[in-house]
Amino acid sequence: MCSDVVIKVRKLSKCFQIYEQPRDRLKQMLLPRFQPLIGQSPKQYFREFWALEELSFDVTRGETVGIIGRNGSGKSTLLQMLCGTLTPTSGEVEITGRVAALLELGSGFNPEFTGRENVYMNASVLGLSNTEVDRRFEDIVAFSEIGEFIDQPVKTYSSGMMVRLAFSVIAHVDADILIIDEALAVGDAFFTQKCMRFLRKFMKHGTVLFVSHDTTAVRNLCNRALWLDNGRLLMEGAPKDISEKYLEAFYESQQGKGLKLKKASDKQNNPSRPFKDQRDEFINQSNLRNDIEIFQFDQDALGFGTGKAQVTNVQFTDSEGSILSWVVGGEDVVLQVEAKSQVQMQSPIIGFFVKDKLGQEVFGDNTYLSFYDDPVQCGADARLVAEFKFQMPRLASGHYSITVAIADGNQVEHIQHHWIHDAITFRSEATSVVSGTVGIPMKEIDLKAHND
Repeated sequence: MCSDVVIKVRKLSKCFQIYEQPRDRLKQMLLPRFQPLIGQSPKQYFREFWALEELSFDVTRGETVGIIGRNGSGKSTLLQMLCGTLTPTSGEVEITGRVAALLELGSGFNPEFTGRENVYMNASVLGLSNTEVDRRFEDIVAFSEIGEFIDQPVKTYSSGMMVRLAFSVIAHVDADILIIDEALAVGDAFFTQKCMRFLRKFMKHGTVLFVSHDTTAVRNLCNRALWLDNGRLLMEGAPKDISEKYLEAFYESQQGKGLKLKKASDKQNNPSRPFKDQRDEFINQSNLRNDIEIFQFDQDALGFGTGKAQVTNVQFTDSEGSILSWVVGGEDVVLQVEAKSQVQMQSPIIGFFVKDKLGQEVFGDNTYLSFYDDPVQCGADARLVAEFKFQMPRLASGHYSITVAIADGNQVEHIQHHWIHDAITFRSEATSVVSGTVGIPMKEIDLKAHND
């Protein structure tokens, strides 16, 4: 086993026996043994469900790997086998180092025991002696922020308190590998931020397996992503690429098989129209200006959807309609999205996301809330133009892209007609952003000293 590989999975499979009725379990225990004695072939009283089939992958030291997939895809089953709480039907798992896991809510805790007793029990399972737990106990309680409830039975805890205590334990056992299921979604915002700070610190030297339905979190935290589907490894690679494919498959499953559109036909962008450099009005005015170079709409950008409506052009303009090739952060701009429908739509929605180079969503919006009381009437063969007018944020240096989409429905339930990844890309050059993703254009900054 390579010294850099800390998790090695080879042809891992898990089969569960599903019984239709409780008495079938007893039949399965007894009858197949005696049926051959009376000349009958052994009968099977259960059906097989393969939660995982022939799964193979490696995780190297220091990697943060995200695992995504729909409910029932085998994610939790995989984590339980990696932690040793579930035995594989076939295949093998090799792990180097101490593993700490936060799986489904309440796993590893005895509800009748107090929080204090569960801390000692859980930490001992993870390899700590009572003396080691004694030294760390106050830090564990302080991190969990559950105070006097530490001496109350865990069955009286809320779901958030249980997650707090469970995460606090794994944060103090000096693990080499952290395995975290969706459980963090239960905690409140403040504690989740504390967990994220710990994870980012741990990721500098440790290995993390992170399961989540939140593709933004996977793109943000992970170096690599695995996509499980029906117990099989469907795809692995860069988190941004895997998340986009997963999103595409999700929409296809919700609304039936659609077209994988790679080209936006009927492009409306007229190359004869001049492009405006918004920097011209600000040349030499400030050395803190944020210069953003805008690239043209990519008509060959990867997309998906039913194809019954298509985005035909995306561009930035100023308030007078001049197409912009350069934008200055902090100035007013208009993001214009043009589309063409081939069918009548009851409630057309056009929206966008601005994403950074990791695929993390920086900001975005759509037209639904502005028109849900009075939807725009859209017949077949109609041309739609959506305009989003806003003050361009000051962006940290780097590459960005805009994902756009047109759908029919509402915020929750809609048919995705055309979704385009990276319809426009742009690059932030000179910038005044010191830290963070975006800088807010300040109206005024003042500092006064009152010396009494």
